[in-house]
Amino acid sequence: MADLNTRTAQLAARWLFTTLLIGLVVWSVDGSALWHELGRISPIILVPAFALTVFQVALSAWRWRYTVGRLGLSLPLSVAIREYYLATFLNQVLPGGVLGDVNRAWRHGREAGERLSAVHGVAIERLSGQLVLALAVLGSVIWLFQTGQFAPWPIGNGLWLVSGILCLVFAFWLALRSGFLERLSERLAGYLRHLRRDLFRSLLRWPVLPVQVGSSLLVLASYLGVFLCLAWGAGYLNSLEAAAVIVALGSILLLSMVVPLTVAGWGIREGAAAVLWPMVGLPAEQGVALSVGYGALVLASSLPGMVFVFAGKLRLA
Repeated sequence: MADLNTRTAQLAARWLFTTLLIGLVVWSVDGSALWHELGRISPIILVPAFALTVFQVALSAWRWRYTVGRLGLSLPLSVAIREYYLATFLNQVLPGGVLGDVNRAWRHGREAGERLSAVHGVAIERLSGQLVLALAVLGSVIWLFQTGQFAPWPIGNGLWLVSGILCLVFAFWLALRSGFLERLSERLAGYLRHLRRDLFRSLLRWPVLPVQVGSSLLVLASYLGVFLCLAWGAGYLNSLEAAAVIVALGSILLLSMVVPLTVAGWGIREGAAAVLWPMVGLPAEQGVALSVGYGALVLASSLPGMVFVFAGKLRLA
């Protein structure tokens, strides 16, 4: 009971932390300008954006199926797509952004009878995507600096915003450090020992590596395509250079969402947008509006996963 109360308190703390970050971002920008930028996004653009999210889930599910196949596990593509939608929905509504992936690894392991290999398959599939994202961010930052897109560091609300976010992150990290993080690190250390032996088979060997990189690049392109759709619908893409800037900044926003302290990256993503956009000479409100629009669209696109949640409860009943 005490452990359950502790977990409940930690979940509530993450929701509160997310709310505080979002409030800090909204306070740091012009509220009326932010509302205006949100209103510029045309509803018509949501059709291709949602289509991209369907492609994104299907391709990610295929990548997962391919990865576990290299580890000797079977996974029908239809089941992989269903489980990926369910995982995406749980990642959107539960703090941390990884509990959905933990759930699909557990469910697949239970069905396949190989829980450790199932966990490895999910972890390596996610690792493939994160490695490609990290390389894309590195290339984006280099391009932004080389082309002179990054302006001098904005002094003012941007500095206050960064300072506030860092203080909140540090305080929250201290609050969790005494309990959850220690247990997580102990489990992670044992887990990584088992993970090493499967990395070569499912990620690093030939021709697995180019397949993983290629599929992960396509998945990343679909994520960035959603940003481009929203920017196009808001009238931000008046040149090829503007599109390239949105892609570069969007990749950095995606990387900021990896920080597992908030719900689905909310707050941290918007804070990063409020800081990054003025650095390329664009209004902070434009970046926050795109970030909010992206978060809302991804949440809406994950709702098919909610159907599987209720379907599972009906089967249990």
